[in-house]
Amino acid sequence: MILDTNALSAFVDGEAGVGDVLRRQARAAIPVIVLGEFRHGIARPRHRPTYEAWLESQLPHFDVLTVTGETAVAYAELRIALKRSGRLIPANDAWIAALALQHRLPVLSRDEHFDAVPGLERQSRWRSAGAARREASRSRSGQRFGRPG
Repeated sequence: MILDTNALSAFVDGEAGVGDVLRRQARAAIPVIVLGEFRHGIARPRHRPTYEAWLESQLPHFDVLTVTGETAVAYAELRIALKRSGRLIPANDAWIAALALQHRLPVLSRDEHFDAVPGLERQSRWRSAGAARREASRSRSGQRFGRPG
């Protein structure tokens, strides 16, 4: 299974449901594009050291997928097909989708636009019951975001 950036962020922030999904997979992978998006996202937060430490300790447990010539061909073919269908997706997500198709892996993501990619399986449900309760409680109390570890 390939983690999209929102799934990686949820996992790093302690969302147990992502871990539950990953434990049922034969392979867990993170595209280099996702790593770039994630590192960009943590560039300014005051909790950056926590996120950096997580990457250093946990990234070796994942396959990091890099872009190859084969990926570039899959990407180009995918973008052409999506343009013809009138259902374009963001360029970075097209790269992630191309890697998923190349490696024959599903994508764990909340982004519905992955559903436009022919032949790509997307899984979006990973929230644990505890996380759903915490989110509902925060919504009622006006608190929208939790703090990282």
